[in-house]
Amino acid sequence: MNFDPNTVLQAPIVTEESTIQTESRNQYIFRVNPRSNKRQIREAIETKFDVSVLSVNTMNYRGKRRVRGRYAGYRPAWKKAVVTLRQGDSIDLLG
Repeated sequence: MNFDPNTVLQAPIVTEESTIQTESRNQYIFRVNPRSNKRQIREAIETKFDVSVLSVNTMNYRGKRRVRGRYAGYRPAWKKAVVTLRQGDSIDLLG
């Protein structure tokens, strides 16, 4: 996979839980490309937001089964990354 921060990082996940993690632990949560690895995620965050990343934790989610009438299918699988930044660094997700 070619390294481009815009293809590695798909979207920030802004929920109540992620806001609590941001305020207490300086961790940010992103939806990332399922084929990207931790090194690519780290480089994408550091390049795009000009911050220092301490650690990257990733989780893979399987697609949930959905039934609509007599037709059944699956939502797409996706990957989540929890990125811990150095003390003093921050990312403005809303701006």
